[in-house]
Amino acid sequence: MPKRILQGVVTSNQNEQTVTVSVERRFTHPVLKKTIRKSKKYRAHDEKNAFNVGDAVRIQECPPKSKTKRWEVIAE
Repeated sequence: MPKRILQGVVTSNQNEQTVTVSVERRFTHPVLKKTIRKSKKYRAHDEKNAFNVGDAVRIQECPPKSKTKRWEVIAE
């Protein structure tokens, strides 16, 4: 099965080798037929501490790096 790739914006880089990425998805509500925006935060591994708050990044699934990290940043 291929690894999922998501695109989002870095919201925090305070931890060593970790960034928090906010990923937004848009979909049409099944009853109201209105476009809804939902966002979710993912913690991703950033080996070289290269990314800062506000950067647009792509993240990819990986084996668990820690208790909360299941994603890694793909170099942009």
